[in-house]
Amino acid sequence: MDRVNMSIAILPMSAEFGWNPQTVGLIQSSFFWGYLLTQIAGGIWADTVGGKTVLGFGVVWWSIATALTPVAAKLGLPFLLVVRAFMGIGEGVAMPAMNNILSKWVPVSERSRSLSLVYSGMYLGSVTGLAFSPLLIHKFGWPSVFYSFGSLGVVWFTTWATKAYSSPLEDPGISTAEKKLITSQSTAGEPVKTIPWKLILSKPPVWALIVSHFCHNWGTFILLTWMPTYYNQVLKFNLMESGLFCVLPWFTMAVSANVGGWIADTLVSRGVSVTTVRKIMQSIGFLGPAFFLTQLSHVNSPAMAVLCMACSQGTDAFSQSGLYSNHQDIGPRYAGVLLGLSNTAGVLAGVFGTAATGYILQHGSWDNVFEVSVALYLVGTLVWNVFSTGEKILD
Repeated sequence: MDRVNMSIAILPMSAEFGWNPQTVGLIQSSFFWGYLLTQIAGGIWADTVGGKTVLGFGVVWWSIATALTPVAAKLGLPFLLVVRAFMGIGEGVAMPAMNNILSKWVPVSERSRSLSLVYSGMYLGSVTGLAFSPLLIHKFGWPSVFYSFGSLGVVWFTTWATKAYSSPLEDPGISTAEKKLITSQSTAGEPVKTIPWKLILSKPPVWALIVSHFCHNWGTFILLTWMPTYYNQVLKFNLMESGLFCVLPWFTMAVSANVGGWIADTLVSRGVSVTTVRKIMQSIGFLGPAFFLTQLSHVNSPAMAVLCMACSQGTDAFSQSGLYSNHQDIGPRYAGVLLGLSNTAGVLAGVFGTAATGYILQHGSWDNVFEVSVALYLVGTLVWNVFSTGEKILD
């Protein structure tokens, strides 16, 4: 919710402050400057001290930054860029921390479903943010979006602080039998004390994760940050319609991520190798969006364009059972660090992709934007299928 609200609020903010597309691209990408800084640091922190502390810190930090966004915008562009970067610092630790927690709590046979379920919270958050932002803006003005969404993080933290635990061994609320069941089927082991960087970076499957994450996130982050603008400028939807129609692709992702997780775990339980399953799921996650984005230049109605966007995002969500599950496959003890490492590449794609989109739109067209995304999806497909593995390669 806190990440997508700017993609809606940027429309009235641009009108009020007189920002051109390149300035909008700069503002959208400034979030990623901070997000980039804490990916690997968040992974190291989570793998050494536990995911509960790290995720709690992240949510409080980015909630405060969200609430400060309207103040910063009125002070001037440099202040807004700094606050958006600060928000990224908080959000940067979230995914490594979540990956660390899941590696401790979830057996291998439930890995795809659990990760898809947790990550679908991000998609449903996007749905909620995109649905409610236009309503709040229409009734109370654009600053209300940041004040209301930012305050929700504090509410979440009060529950998290009392109910969450980094691993089942720390949780007094579950039985000894359940702890034994989880720990016997989990592959995470003890918290790490040192990170074997040379060993990690010498493994081709690690580099397959890094390259594939970059290729995947280029298209995903462009859609995340620029979709309302596309609906408004190309399809001529108003602010309310832009927000509401943006909901459909993210809702589709929430559903298809869980369908993909169920399919992946079912295949694994029936004896299909984890490597084969990860390659199948990620190929769908790359080739599906590539196909549907190529269709956007051929459709003649807004309804068909929205359908193509929904299908693109729906097939993209199969990545949760592909590359996003793979960190726990190849190095469960280092799941946070590996996610931080590959997501650093993914964030670089966000930084360059959102900024490049503003530049491309000033000098080209939306067709050019989609062509770049499709090319990277195809590169990702090739790299993933040649170099990835579902086997444990890091002890």
